[in-house]
Amino acid sequence: MAKRQIFYSFHFDNDVMRVQQIRNIGVIEGNTPVSTNDWEQIRKSNSAIEKWIDDNMKYKSCVVVLIGSETSKRPWVQYEIIKGWNDGKGVLGIYIHNINCARNGKCSQGLNPFDNISLKNGGKLSSLVKCYNPSSYDAYNDIANNIGSWIDDAVAARSR
Repeated sequence: MAKRQIFYSFHFDNDVMRVQQIRNIGVIEGNTPVSTNDWEQIRKSNSAIEKWIDDNMKYKSCVVVLIGSETSKRPWVQYEIIKGWNDGKGVLGIYIHNINCARNGKCSQGLNPFDNISLKNGGKLSSLVKCYNPSSYDAYNDIANNIGSWIDDAVAARSR
């Protein structure tokens, strides 16, 4: 099976360690993590952040939002979701609160970030985008075993 080209969207400060575990699963490629030093330079201006997102989202087929306790409140996550959706990419969410973080352990389940985005018809994006909530007993393996098909489903849904 070919590796999928995706863009990860997440709250960096809270969830980077959880996200690294998911990146290491190995069924996806692309969206190489930005180094802390590079990120400090990028985050100095909104235009630099927007350019980084736009450049890194090119040629990706899907935006995977990794949802931690504060993800739904992050303005750049909202930007990434809207950009991915408007560009016709597959979009999905995966709750990562049950992935253990070496610093903070598990966290509380965050709110659905797609509830914050309104469609032109007045509905919410959450009515069209699936969010997956992996097993609380074995979240890592649940994600590892299913992320490929979740991404395929999200991309297929956008092509219909």
